[in-house]
Parts: sequence; C-alpha cells; structure tokens
Amino acid sequence: MAFELGTPINTALLIYVLYSVQRILFPSNNIPLTTPHEFKNGYSWMPKAHPPTLLFQTYTAKTLEPFNGENGKRILLAIKGVVYDVTAGRNFYGPNGMYANFAGRDASRGMAKQSFDTEMLTPIDQPLDKLDDLAPDEIENMKGWMEHFSNKYIVCGRLVENDGV
Repeated sequence: MAFELGTPINTALLIYVLYSVQRILFPSNNIPLTTPHEFKNGYSWMPKAHPPTLLFQTYTAKTLEPFNGENGKRILLAIKGVVYDVTAGRNFYGPNGMYANFAGRDASRGMAKQSFDTEMLTPIDQPLDKLDDLAPDEIENMKGWMEHFSNKYIVCGRLVENDGV
C-alpha cells in the first residue's frame, strides 16, 4: 500500500497538508483594511456604569416592603429568612411581573406550595410565618427554590421578626 499521487484523493490531501504547513510556518501579517463596525467607538471590558453596591443587611417584614421594584427601586424577596436581590429578574418580580406579589415580601409559603396567590403572603404587621404546617414535599420544594435563587441572584441579607432589629 504505497502513496500514489495519481489518485485524486491523495493529491488533494497532499495539497491541503502543504497549504496548512505553509500557513503555520509563514502566517499572514496583513493588517485588516477596515475596522470591524462594532469597535468603531472603541472597546472596553468595563461596564458603562458600576452597579450600585448592596451591603448584607438584616431586614424585617416592614423594612423589606419598600423593595418592591416600584419607581425603579431594587427588588428584594425573602425565602425562609434569606433575602435575595432579584432586581435582575425585574420582568418576573417587578411591578407588572408574574410574581410581583412576592417583591418586598417573605415568599416562603408561596414558593413551598407553588402558589402565587396573595393569600400565601403573611401580612407585614404579623409575625413571620413559621411554616410548621408544611408537608415534607413542600419543604423540599422550598429548598429547591432557595437553591435556585442562591445560584441565580445575590443573597443580600436575612429576614427577622419586626422587633428583631
């Protein structure tokens, strides 16, 4: 089984190998004649503006309520005492979002029961929901949501009773 240049496939392979070796040994040093249009105004890895700093804080139901996304404010929600900054999900949790009723509130029961009804929310002037009556599968469901939120959003605080600050 010898290498024969007479067969078209062998000839094509030889030309391709020689061309590849030539491109490796003698790379092109030509500068492009035009600048790509996406770089005409310059290019920087820096964002246009630094995102606002958010410190880890302790919240109560009353101090969490203003963070409901209205008037362009941040959107925070809590699940089982952990407060998440969900501002990046404004389309979901903002004023006109599907889950807007959770914004600025403790969403633990609603997430556990997979219910987005306002009845799932504890009134702000009431003690935090202890979640004692949840079934094991509902608790697992809530833990799944907590894991999802922890991976997707910033943990920015903890939720305590209204008199706990």
